[in-house]
Amino acid sequence: MGESEQTLTGERADLVAQLTKTRRFLRVTTRGLSDEQAAQRTTVSELCLGGLIKHVTLVERQWARFIVEGPGAMSWDGSNAEEWGSGFTMLPGETLAGLLERYEEVASITDALVAELPDLDAEQPLPDAPWFEKGARWSARGVLLHVIAETAHHSGHADIIREALDGSKTMG
Repeated sequence: MGESEQTLTGERADLVAQLTKTRRFLRVTTRGLSDEQAAQRTTVSELCLGGLIKHVTLVERQWARFIVEGPGAMSWDGSNAEEWGSGFTMLPGETLAGLLERYEEVASITDALVAELPDLDAEQPLPDAPWFEKGARWSARGVLLHVIAETAHHSGHADIIREALDGSKTMG
């Protein structure tokens, strides 16, 4: 538990606590796996457990940057589609331990940001992308709630992948 987490109260403490909880559920799905198992696809999807950790790390990092820097942190022009796609898989040389370590680093940065933000109501315009409503703006609070939802969403994917891999379940 970081210093900022110990001193947070109210809404900020609740946001960090929920982020911590959803991250933990996702990380638990990788418990005891080898790199090969973490890279294994167990469904027709391209998703693997290591790839999901890698993806949520990228997403959380981008959204935290968005809170501070605005839409430029989320640029999408189609030229980075291959890079985005590789964010769901483990590439040669990547390890589960390394991906989990990077995820922890990004989580610490996000948690510190929540503690330091002057105003959770501060808004940024969403970037121009087909999946965002044109002209929409999100507050820092809204972004954090989105990161929580995204992490929980992918934690469900991870549960299915892990259960198909070896029968293990996050809960139960």
